[in-house]
Amino acid sequence: MSLTFAQADVPSTPIHVIADGGVASWAAGQPDHVRTWIERLGFVGRPGSVAMLPGEDGNIVAALVGVGTEAQRARARFALAAAQPKLPEGVYHVAGDLRGLDPDEQALGWLLSRYRFGRYREVRSPGAGLKPPRGVDRARIEAIAAGEALTRDLINTPAGDMGPEELELATGDLAREFGAGVESVSGDRLERDFPMIHAVGRAASDAPRLLDMRWGADGPALTLVGKGVCFDTGGLNVKPARGMGLMKKDMGGAATALGLARMIMALEPRLRLRVLVPAVENAISGRSMRPGDVLTSRKGLTVEINNTDAEGRLVMADALALADEERPELIVSMATLTGAARVAVGPDIAPFFATEPAVADAIRDGGAAVADPVWELPFHDPYETMIEPAIADLDNAPSGGFAGSITAALFLRRFVTSTSRYAHFDIYGWQNKAAPGRPAGGVGQGARALLAALPKLLGV
Repeated sequence: MSLTFAQADVPSTPIHVIADGGVASWAAGQPDHVRTWIERLGFVGRPGSVAMLPGEDGNIVAALVGVGTEAQRARARFALAAAQPKLPEGVYHVAGDLRGLDPDEQALGWLLSRYRFGRYREVRSPGAGLKPPRGVDRARIEAIAAGEALTRDLINTPAGDMGPEELELATGDLAREFGAGVESVSGDRLERDFPMIHAVGRAASDAPRLLDMRWGADGPALTLVGKGVCFDTGGLNVKPARGMGLMKKDMGGAATALGLARMIMALEPRLRLRVLVPAVENAISGRSMRPGDVLTSRKGLTVEINNTDAEGRLVMADALALADEERPELIVSMATLTGAARVAVGPDIAPFFATEPAVADAIRDGGAAVADPVWELPFHDPYETMIEPAIADLDNAPSGGFAGSITAALFLRRFVTSTSRYAHFDIYGWQNKAAPGRPAGGVGQGARALLAALPKLLGV
């Protein structure tokens, strides 16, 4: 689905943005019949409220959109987008100012509200369109929306149609669109060079693979590593039914990394981008890895498997080891890695870890600037002993249940030893309940924060 703004020469209806309690000052300069109409409707500017204003001939001549008070807006994102589904079909433009709202955030929220996932059924129209408000960089916002749409499409597609092979095809489509190169490592080479990726995926009929996409000829190097577990049964430590229902989204890290890559390539900054996606299905068969097995990673570290349902960190570890060998200026991993992260910060916030304060500050500032909430959690060194079992270098599932997101991040950090700047996002990738700009279903997290941070992180 194309999430774009309406063209400038298309006829459009003006939208007047009204803060809660501000309707009287706006109406003061309006004709008597308009003031009477607004009073009859009881419109006062509450968040997401809409009042259509008819002309003398009965046709709509304008719309009032409420965005609430400053305190109300602090409790939600994309205030203007709350009105998008409530407006009649047509094209609109913002008349006057946005009452202190950030134009880029509001414009992006509007586009994202038009997202529909229509692969398996006919979906309703995306509804009201918008011309870009004054001061908005149309191309940039459309590029960001397109990247987010890609992420949502990939996550929303069930595993029967988005296994490792289909994820490879989607990556190839993206690479061709922007002139990137892509390689897929599978079979004997995967087993030899990326043994933990192979071990996790070897039980599935859809063979495991490592996808390696490169774009850009010069500039600083950025490597994204996205967890591509296309479905997670839990392996022999099988998940209960309630824990398996959303496991099509366990490749949300890969989907987010690919969506971010699309944003970057469309905006064409001067950098060298690499995206690594270990694409597997954690299935069950006679070839499944077993609790108690010890795997030897690409980096040479041995890992005791104490829970086959902690597979994400295994595939990410081999991919991170490869990324680290090249020593890029920055490595970022994205994964739907732990339930502990959701317990800590809930579904809306993307917790992240960073090896350097300057990296954390840039990501935090980026998230605040673009309404992509993130929160730093610590690489807490004293917890290193929790991931060290008795018979191997590392434990993939420490017992005790404490600090699950932190111990998983510490596990991943063991595989990034030559690159000083590393950040890891432990995302959820799913919107349980529809909200402005975020229909229920797959959603990207952290990508826009990182995109906004790139000027500080890489000077691009």
